[in-house]
Amino acid sequence: MRGRGDRLEAELAEKGLDRMLVTDLTNVRYLTGFTGTNGAAICGPGVRIFLTDFRYTERAAAEVSEWECVTLTGDWLGGIAERLSGKVGFEDDHVSVRSLTKLEEKLGDSVEAVPAGGAVEALRRVKDAEELAAIAEAAKLADAALKQTVENGFRGKTEREVADYFEAKVRGFGGTLSFDTIVAAGPNGAQPHAEPGPREIREGELIVFDMGAKLDGYCSDGTRTYATGDPGEEGRRVYETVLAAQQAALDAIRPGVTGEDVDQAARKVIEDAGHGEHFGHGLGHGVGLDIHEGPRLSLRSDDVLAVNEVVTVEPGIYLAGDLGVRIEDLVVITDDGLRNLSSLPKDLTYVD
Repeated sequence: MRGRGDRLEAELAEKGLDRMLVTDLTNVRYLTGFTGTNGAAICGPGVRIFLTDFRYTERAAAEVSEWECVTLTGDWLGGIAERLSGKVGFEDDHVSVRSLTKLEEKLGDSVEAVPAGGAVEALRRVKDAEELAAIAEAAKLADAALKQTVENGFRGKTEREVADYFEAKVRGFGGTLSFDTIVAAGPNGAQPHAEPGPREIREGELIVFDMGAKLDGYCSDGTRTYATGDPGEEGRRVYETVLAAQQAALDAIRPGVTGEDVDQAARKVIEDAGHGEHFGHGLGHGVGLDIHEGPRLSLRSDDVLAVNEVVTVEPGIYLAGDLGVRIEDLVVITDDGLRNLSSLPKDLTYVD
């Protein structure tokens, strides 16, 4: 966690804030390392205060360093308020109106609460070496679990059975799930967020497999589409189109381009193939402590990519009632392009 409070302090100076009150637990973890379910952080010039309750006193002592640890008893908001001064930024994208009203009732007349949501999330976009290593290990674990799941076969099993096998492998390797696994066979693959169910996987179908693991709090995200025998001319053509679209996007990634630029590179390939209306979601998103965070790759994104941001690249084509194909890699933005954290092959793989 070294240096993250300093980065936030620098941002506060630019925003004209004296203090920042951080209450979103993911942001609190990012700044302090605390993994419990009740905590807050106050940051300012020379101020690093972490607050929790008696349940987490020992955990805070073990997990939090470089921040003064305070255990509050009784009035939680009052204990926070008495440690705030001047113009204080709060996370308006996470704090309810009711909670803010109660906090303001306890603030002195000289303290002003100012909306400053997104300040920590903006810092989280650029990963440090420790974060990149954790994400890379999570991706490696997930790929290993999927490789063994493929080797175990799909045909004759239900989508749920295949998902369960993968999830057991992730846990067996020491990870947890970063989101609910998607195994979508045949026409179910046309639903981008299909849930694995009792449908049996048959011969000659395409199977969309979207999965991720979490290690040390950091997520991975990846998708491969497999076939249980020949999926037919249309299935093969759709697959090759998605693969070409993904490669076009990967080729477009470098520092300084916008999320819209990268999305458009993939979308043009799909549109030129006559499937523009069948690619209805954005191309990708950032990944870190949350499975979905900044930056965004979409037609409405003006996010400018920077070195050491981590994003997914996941174009897809979805033909309702017929089939779906999505191919997704997890990549790190580098000085001259990207480093791909996804290791599994992308040529159409046939699975028993």
